[in-house]
Amino acid sequence: MSETVAIVGGGAWGTALALVAARAGRTVTLWARDPAAVAAINRDRRNPRLPDIPVADAITATGTIAAVALADVVVLAVPAQTVRAVTAMLAPHLTAATPLVIAAKGLERGTDRRLSEVVAESARQAIPAALSGPSFATDVGRGLPTAVTIAVGDARLALDLCRVFASQTFRPYAETDMVGVEIGGAVKNVLAIAAGIVAGRRLGASASAALIARAFAELRRLAEALGARADTLMGLSGLGDLVLTCSGPQSRNFSYGALIGAGGDRSAPHPLAEGIATAAVARDLARRHGVEMPIVEAVAAVLDDTLTVDAAIDGLMARPLRREAD
Repeated sequence: MSETVAIVGGGAWGTALALVAARAGRTVTLWARDPAAVAAINRDRRNPRLPDIPVADAITATGTIAAVALADVVVLAVPAQTVRAVTAMLAPHLTAATPLVIAAKGLERGTDRRLSEVVAESARQAIPAALSGPSFATDVGRGLPTAVTIAVGDARLALDLCRVFASQTFRPYAETDMVGVEIGGAVKNVLAIAAGIVAGRRLGASASAALIARAFAELRRLAEALGARADTLMGLSGLGDLVLTCSGPQSRNFSYGALIGAGGDRSAPHPLAEGIATAAVARDLARRHGVEMPIVEAVAAVLDDTLTVDAAIDGLMARPLRREAD
């Protein structure tokens, strides 16, 4: 059993995962880029990014990237578009066969890579894994009951990683379908922006339910075209995460979509919504593989300012009639 865990990323999500590992009895090192956050965690046992939740004594913060590479398991809890750069910083310090668990959800702009592919290119000695599922940082940090999926190609290692993080309030399920878990986590962010637009436009509960159902059909079509298993998408990292992320303003992607739907100022500062960067990548992947994803297409066009929200809604409602299963 791995005894030491390092979390790379001192934001709310990284801190929440550090608390998960501490509750599971692990000794935890938390790397943060911001020296003020490092000092606050070590001195006050509080992270300004998750201020209402005490940081366990088993967690030590550091600003030295080499310090985290000594852990038995390393978790990447940084924004998706920074995974390559952070992994490249970490790579020279990693030992061979270190599990590198990716807790970000997205696709890399410019390469269209899944994040495990990015890690495999940037840290060849590491073993890429993915942690995904319905999990808000505040809920996880508080120790509210949460279930997620941990995926890695080797089934035995997947179970071992589940044991590293499992506790009375955090239940991981082992999976080997990396494609399904990663595509589910990445694309649901784009679809949650669409759900937020529906809410912000006050289109009603019926429209919201229809949007989520059709969004899941799109997510599943793309994932299966890329090699994912259907049962993976029906689980926590697919349907479960989609439902949570489309459920309300606690989701950053939903909140950003609601801002768009209500006609708010998109240029104003807002919390990071991973779906903004992933939308065009998901659209391009779908086109390349001949997969119809009209909701993703509409979101990408709205974000690119090539389509208005009203025109996007009209276009979706005017699509040719067809069987639902097609």
